Amino acid sequence: MDRRHVVSRRQFLRRGAGVAAVGFAMPTLIPGGVLARQGVPGANDRIGVAGIGVGRQGGALMRNAQRKSDVRMVAVADVYLPRAEQMAGSLDAVAYQDYRKLLERRDVDAVITATNDQWRALVCIHAAQAGKDIYAEKPLTLTIHEGRLIVQAVEKYGRVLQTGSQQRSHSANRYGCELVRNGRLGKIRMVIGHNYPSPWEADLPSQPVPEGLDWDMWCGPAPLVPYHADLFAPRANPGWISFRPYSGGEMTGWGPHGLDQIQWALGMDDTGPVEVWTEGPDFDPPTYAEPESRARGDKICSQPMVSFRYANGIVLKLDNGNQGGGIFVGDQGRIEIFRGRVTSNPEELAKTPIGDDEIHLTRSTDHVQNWLDCIKTREKPIADAEIGHRATTVCHLGNIARWVGRRLRWDPVAERFPEDEQANQFLDRPRRPPYELPETI
Repeated sequence: MDRRHVVSRRQFLRRGAGVAAVGFAMPTLIPGGVLARQGVPGANDRIGVAGIGVGRQGGALMRNAQRKSDVRMVAVADVYLPRAEQMAGSLDAVAYQDYRKLLERRDVDAVITATNDQWRALVCIHAAQAGKDIYAEKPLTLTIHEGRLIVQAVEKYGRVLQTGSQQRSHSANRYGCELVRNGRLGKIRMVIGHNYPSPWEADLPSQPVPEGLDWDMWCGPAPLVPYHADLFAPRANPGWISFRPYSGGEMTGWGPHGLDQIQWALGMDDTGPVEVWTEGPDFDPPTYAEPESRARGDKICSQPMVSFRYANGIVLKLDNGNQGGGIFVGDQGRIEIFRGRVTSNPEELAKTPIGDDEIHLTRSTDHVQNWLDCIKTREKPIADAEIGHRATTVCHLGNIARWVGRRLRWDPVAERFPEDEQANQFLDRPRRPPYELPETI
């Protein structure tokens, strides 16, 4: 393991006196824009942004942010140092291999993180403790427990966190959710979502670790296994998104897009289902011992089918809906929300205006800019930590139902399965030392 940029766990824990039990010895930072006169940002009020995990999605987000006039790029961190150096060179920024060194910089006001899923919670919590605002790619977490800790950290340290559920910033999606919220369908009988596959297992053969890649740190909280190119990539043959130690499969890969839209349309942003169950054959995931496409694993891990029930009686079934939204079925017809598109039957339903006295949802047309604006105003962004946590929780519940294989009651307030300790064991996962979550948020 390359130790050039690594702070030891003991050193890391000792630095907590200034901010938290686990954190950094520096005061909470307030971006310059927060102190500027409203509507008059000056040259020195640009937000110092850094990236943590700058591969496929993280790199795209950093290039998006670079185009904003109120942003100055400061630093990037990636366990694959050549990738960090390449991205830093294109952004005129500084490269690190260990993100904790990046978080020590006083000129970093905010971070964009798109690591693999087992790292997301640790990065978000450390960033909040270091006084940084956060744009966290979806899914927000690997487990339900992690989501609640992220919300607590964001609230405790007064941070602005935007979850990367960017469909909330699509005008068509907002309009579709407003139609549902304003009763265009009458009483909603059912919602049909996409049948997202759960993850399966990996036992890929060993390959040489590329020079400059800290593979131990890439694995992080997950078990340390041999390097393989089709594990390191997010979507390859098949890539880490399909494998259980690192992800919740496409249930948490695409699921936070579609299920987030369903939560938004139903007005469930601060809660969730109260029951989840499965129908069909027992879950029997394969183990990929050689590289191959996702096709076989996706087919096997799409069974059994998953359904949810909300406290108001609405049933959500994961079936033949589209990946990015859902089909809402009510007494007056159907409305389908896609990624950037809305249709209805009868057609007139999707053409009616939203009246001035009706429900209007938060408006955003640029997800990254919404986050940057909220950094300056200190308002909550359109997909804040609680919203991101609740939408991702629905995804986790679907996976847990498949793993347990029986009907489960869910308490969205306590965030536990009442009187079902076997199911509650899946609320979190073991973590490999020294990559545990902080004992104190």
